[in-house]
Amino acid sequence: MSEYQLYCFAQSGNAYRAALMLNLIGADWEPIWIDFFGAGVQRKPDYREGVNEMGEVPVLVHGKKKLTQSGVILTYLTDLTGKFKPQGEDERLEALRWIIFDNQKVNGFLGPYRFLKNFAKPACDPAVMAFLKERVDGNLAIVNKRLASHQYLLGDSPTIADISMTAYLYYPAEEYGFDIVKDHPAIGPWLDRMKALLGWKHPYELMPGYPLGTQGYRQS
Repeated sequence: MSEYQLYCFAQSGNAYRAALMLNLIGADWEPIWIDFFGAGVQRKPDYREGVNEMGEVPVLVHGKKKLTQSGVILTYLTDLTGKFKPQGEDERLEALRWIIFDNQKVNGFLGPYRFLKNFAKPACDPAVMAFLKERVDGNLAIVNKRLASHQYLLGDSPTIADISMTAYLYYPAEEYGFDIVKDHPAIGPWLDRMKALLGWKHPYELMPGYPLGTQGYRQS
């Protein structure tokens, strides 16, 4: 058995944060596929009682520890390994600021937008989609402005704040109906810098469940 196990599925940007971190730090880890769209394992009593009472992924298992919420997992792994760790109190708080902004405002709107566009049935009310899109554009503009003057969110080196922020940004543009990189030109080069890190993989390659209904990955 690998040192770490991660409950995840390929379409989850929240799970991607944890999976990417594990890969970037060179951890010995294995994914445990959650059939979110099919069997709905995460809604069943066994999962909620034995894995995560919140009925969510990701869940990281490390020995006797079982951690949920991607921000908690990133913090645990950076504290444990010292990799992608903000340096000093000011950087730690600044990383936390961007992680919270990401979860609440950036991927906090982008994730639901993508889910409603691609996976929800029946189709979502266009007014709701327009509301979410407006929030997505405004919040990505804030990130774009930051990255126009910084190599990474905190400065010259990537931290867990950057890993968190990438959560939904590598998924294909057609899944959104707009091109984030084209609309926000400072985000594209930053994503390329993250992609150049040793251990980087696309979410559809890193986690099981793509295409939908399969546990494997097939290059399209």
